[in-house]
Amino acid sequence: MQVLLLKDVPGLGRAGQIKEAAGGYALNYLIPRKLAVAVTDGALKQAQTLKEAEVRKRDRKADEAKTLVDKLDGQSVTFKARAGEGDRLYGSITAADVAEALSRSIGAEVDRRLMDLEHSIKSLGEHRVQVKIAAGLAATIWVVVERASQE
Repeated sequence: MQVLLLKDVPGLGRAGQIKEAAGGYALNYLIPRKLAVAVTDGALKQAQTLKEAEVRKRDRKADEAKTLVDKLDGQSVTFKARAGEGDRLYGSITAADVAEALSRSIGAEVDRRLMDLEHSIKSLGEHRVQVKIAAGLAATIWVVVERASQE
């Protein structure tokens, strides 16, 4: 039985695709859960609409990602932290700290999971951090850690 997928179904396909599914699977699982509808002329028009909406959504997300990369690229974030001998910090600066500071700096939400920071920053100085926005899109920022006054 041919069905038009209304939502992504793991192992079968993505929304907007027309797929061949076993009759029982389609009638007892996909259609009652509103994951798919049987293929008709109206369903084909709906498939076209879903594909167009997906393309628009993908283009909008790509534009937003490019804009965010442009905002972030070259940004510098400064932290003041207490440090001991050898310029080692008493604590550390995490990806969440960097993301929060960047969010305040540019006025847009930046997720901590985008930071390509293997380990927390534990020393004074300048540190280069990659921010991976999307596949193939990354921005380079600088994290500057300065010694806090000992007051």
